[in-house]
Amino acid sequence: MNLHNWCLEVCGDYACFTRPEMKVERVSYDVMTPSAARAIFESILWKPAIRWNVTRIEVMNPIKWISVRRNEVGKTVPAPTAKQMAGVAVAPMGIFIEDERQQRAGLFLRDVRYRIHAYFDFVPPSEHKTNHSSEFWADEQEQTEIVRFDETAAKYAAMFERRAKKGQCFHRPYLGCREFSCDFRLIDDLTVEVARPIDETRDLGYMLYDMDFDRNADDPPALFFRAQIENGVMNTDRRQIEVRG
Repeated sequence: MNLHNWCLEVCGDYACFTRPEMKVERVSYDVMTPSAARAIFESILWKPAIRWNVTRIEVMNPIKWISVRRNEVGKTVPAPTAKQMAGVAVAPMGIFIEDERQQRAGLFLRDVRYRIHAYFDFVPPSEHKTNHSSEFWADEQEQTEIVRFDETAAKYAAMFERRAKKGQCFHRPYLGCREFSCDFRLIDDLTVEVARPIDETRDLGYMLYDMDFDRNADDPPALFFRAQIENGVMNTDRRQIEVRG
C-alpha cells in the first residue's frame, strides 16, 4: 500500500449531503461530497500535522431516494450570559422543545455504499500553531508517541492504518447528517478486493467541494466544482479538477 494513499469503504442505511440552496427542506446531492468524505477520514484521525485530500469517490450501490418527514428543533440553545456565568438569578437558559418543534420534509439517499480514496499532506510542526496539550489520544501508545515529539508523516500514516483497522474513531463517522451514522473499514489490498462501481455516467452539476479554511478560518467561503460520475467513479482530485470559490 502506498504510504499516503488509502481507501475506506463506508456504508449506511441513509445519507443526506445537503444542497446549500435547499437546506430548509433538505435535499441531498446524488453522491457524497468531498467535504463529507474528508470528515470521515478526520473522524478516524485528525491532527494539526495532517490535512486530508480526497481524490476519488466510487459509488458502489445504485442511487436510491427516500422522502422523509421528520421533526426538527428550529432553534439553538443560546450561549450563557455574563450574569448567568456569575450565578445571578435570571431567566434560565435552554429551550422548550414543544415551542420550537418544526416538521420538515427531506429527500435523502438510502442504502448507500462508497469507496473513498484519500491521502494526507504532512504539515511540519513549525507551520502549525495548535497546542499539543489540547489534543486527545486514543490509547497509551499514541500518547507515548506524541511525548517523543518526533513528528513524521510515517508516524501518522502508521497511526491512521492502526486506527482504521481496529475500527477506532474520535467520533462516530456519519453520512452528511450526524443522525446518519455509517460503518467503515480499511481496504488493505485493492488488487484483491476489486471495486465494482455502478454502471452509470452523467453530469451532476455544480457540487460543494469544501470550505476554504485557508482563506478565512472564522468564516470560510464555500468552494464548488463541476461533479461528474464516469462508470460510477467521481474524480475529486484537486490537482486535476477545477475548484472555484
